[in-house]
Parts: sequence; structure tokens; C-alpha cells
Amino acid sequence: MNNTYNNPLISRYASREMSEIFSSDMKFTTWRKLWIALAEAQKELGLNITDEQINEMKKFQDNINYEVAVKREKETRHDVMSHVFAYGEQCPLARPIIHLGATSCYVGDNTDLIVMKKATELIRKKLINTILTLKEFADKYKALPTLAFTHLQPAQLTTVGKRASLWIQDLLMDLEFLEFELDHLKFLGVKGTTGTQASFMELFDGDNEKVKRLDEMVTKKMGFENHFAVTGQTYPRKVDSRILNILSHVAQSAYKFSNDLRILQNMKEIEEPFEKNQIGSSAMAYKRNPMRSERISSLARHVIITALNPAITSSTQWFERTLDDSANKRITIPEAFLACDGILNLYINVTDGLVVYDKVITQHILNELPFMATENILMEAVKNGGDRQELHERIRVHSMEASRMVKQEGLQNDLIDRICADPEFNLNKEKVLSILKPENFIGRSKEQVEEFIVNYVNPALDKYKTLQGVDVEINV
Repeated sequence: MNNTYNNPLISRYASREMSEIFSSDMKFTTWRKLWIALAEAQKELGLNITDEQINEMKKFQDNINYEVAVKREKETRHDVMSHVFAYGEQCPLARPIIHLGATSCYVGDNTDLIVMKKATELIRKKLINTILTLKEFADKYKALPTLAFTHLQPAQLTTVGKRASLWIQDLLMDLEFLEFELDHLKFLGVKGTTGTQASFMELFDGDNEKVKRLDEMVTKKMGFENHFAVTGQTYPRKVDSRILNILSHVAQSAYKFSNDLRILQNMKEIEEPFEKNQIGSSAMAYKRNPMRSERISSLARHVIITALNPAITSSTQWFERTLDDSANKRITIPEAFLACDGILNLYINVTDGLVVYDKVITQHILNELPFMATENILMEAVKNGGDRQELHERIRVHSMEASRMVKQEGLQNDLIDRICADPEFNLNKEKVLSILKPENFIGRSKEQVEEFIVNYVNPALDKYKTLQGVDVEINV
């Protein structure tokens, strides 16, 4: 519909796969799966529930009668009871035992955990593939010298691949954090209105062991290894904060990459892919704007800020629960995942098609390298019998003048010519140029990249071979 607000995270940025995870179908079919799992466990533990009732529930598990639920919610102002009613309309035999002993958070909170787990697993898949594309790039350009910067000022040399390894290292740290949270994500389970399981103790005539088994059985049926030992009515809202912190960390890493690339594109050294018919500017037809990198920056900012919401929600919950989390969670959790999904789609797309202009990179090096190489030139001149102190002063004077000519006159850096023409150095140009080879100034950059890939990147990727390979589509 074009006459109402359409969330751009759905229409422009996130993948269909992530959108489906947060869809109504996913939510409400999961509610029904939870009601089935509860009924099955209750039957196995001795309650008077029949196979016919459970089979009837399974028959309509994926066939949500939304119109009945919507009409009922307008009357009752209660979403869970409206769907209990709608399910009961389809399942008259099972109606008496649907949601038996449970509170709304049984389906609401457990579904949230299931959905967040699925969404986090999708983020992990895309994170793995981002690392994979960057690894290939880093390996390809591990020995290509480039200017390194501190304070955004030329410092020494590094390599294009070494810089990419820094981007990868950030993502590996994010992957470790994500793995930890997935490994430790717990289910709410079957806890009741205030977390005491009192209603289930009533159902099972005070049988403590059966109530404990019910909690364990439903947890396992829904694909979780562990549930929280103690809760109020809800799972601890700190979980939401921890999960969104993962997304914030991924966004921070992507933001750093996108800013670096935008600067490199300004320098005409490395560009994001630019399609044949792509338009950079409505006014300036010649422009090749880094629009995808800018979009990464933009979405990353949204994720980082959104991650503050569950932190505040977690810290302001009262006693066993309040409902001031609900409206906030409905917005912030899906939006953070959808935006992070969009970020990684862009990250994969950009890194899979980076364009490197090695001649421009080399020219930039040659403009700065004479200054960086003065210590090496000084040592060579001393070997030829020169006085270190005197030569140091002469290099200083020559450097200042060459710098003045570059900055004030707009001329080329002629420091090398000045040194070669100075008889005190006793060096011919051929000798000086042999010192100035960029590969002599990259330290262990190439070896660092190789060791990093072998010792850290490959082991991380090898754990997830089945997740490697993903098709990402950029909508705009």
C-alpha cells in the first residue's frame, strides 16, 4: 500500500529470509508449536489429554485463522487469549486443553527466544561469509604496499591485505561474542504467572518432579538445551540487551570498514563496486559515490543506538514483570536484526567486488616515501663515510624545502633529487632508488597476513563449512 508508512528495513534493506523470521506467520505458528509441545509433555506426564486432541492441534498448526484472532483481540484487548480462542475455534476437541496452566509469556517469551535464536544464527551465517570474502581479498593483496595512516596522516607503509586483516579481526571478535551468546542462550520454559510454577503444581497434584520434568521436556522439544532455573513471569530482559549488543558489535565493525573504504574511495585507491547504469549524483553525472558504504554507516548507526533500548528496559523492570517492555520490544528487537542483516548483505556485496587501483596507490606512496626513507638513506650515507650529525641536519633542511615546494608551490616531491645532488651524501640516484623500493618498508605485513589467515581465520571458517556460500541481493 502506497498511502501508509512502509518500513524501509523491509522494503529496501533486509533480506526476505530475515523478514520471514520476524513475520506474523513465524510468530503465531511458533505459538501453536509451543501449545502442542506443552500438551504433549503434559500427556506424557499423565494428564488426561488424548492423541486425538494433539493431532487436531497439529492439523491446524500452520493454518492461522487471523481474521478470527483479530476480531477477538478488538473485543478483549489481549493478543494471546485471542489466538487461544482462534485456535480453539479450529480445534474443538483440543479447546479445553490449549494453553493449559500457562500464562501469556509462555508463548510470548519463549517465541521471542526462538525467533532471536534463528535470527542470530542467520547473522552468524552472514558474518561467516563476510569474513570469507575479506579473507580472499586480504590474501590476494597481502603483499601490495600502501600508505598506513595514524591521525589520518601518512605514517609508514603497510599492505592492502594487512589493512583488510584488521577488518577481519574485528569480525572474528564479533563471531566469538556471538558464539558465546548462542551457546549460553536459555529457554524460559514453563514457569507460570510469577515464575513459581504454582499453576503446574496444581495440575500435577503437587508432584514436584513432574513439574520439573515438564519444564525440561518442553525445553528440549523446542530445540533448547537449557532453561532458566529461576525467573519471574518473563525471561530476564538482560537477554535482549546481550543479544542486541552482539548486533551492535557487528555494526561497529562494519561502520569502521565503511568509513575506511569511503576515505580510500576519496583517495581513488580502492572503490566499492559501481554498476554500469548506476547514477552517482542527480546533478554531477561524473560522480561515483560510495553509496553502499555510506548505507552501511547509516544502518550501523541505527543498530548501535537501538541496542541502548533493551539495556534501559532491562534496568527498569519491576519485580516479577511489568508490561512497559512489550511495545518497545516489538519495535527494537526486529529492527536491530533487520538492520544488521542489511548491513551484512551490503558488507558481503561490497567486499566481493572491491576495485583496487594499484597504480594510484603506488603514486601516493612515492609522494610520501622519500620522507619516510630518510633514515635509511642517512644510514647508507654514513656507511660511505659521511658524518651522521651533519647529514641529519642536511636531510632536515632538504626535507623542509621539499615539503614547502609540495605544499606551497604544488610541485612534485623532489627530496630525492636534492639528496642525490648533495655531494655530502656521496650517493648516486640508482643507489637511492634501490633504497626506495616500497616492499622494503612494509615490515612483516605479508607474513602477518599469512599467519593470521592460517592460525585464526581458517580455523574459524572451518567450523562452519556448511554455512559458507550465500546469495545476497541489494534491493536499491
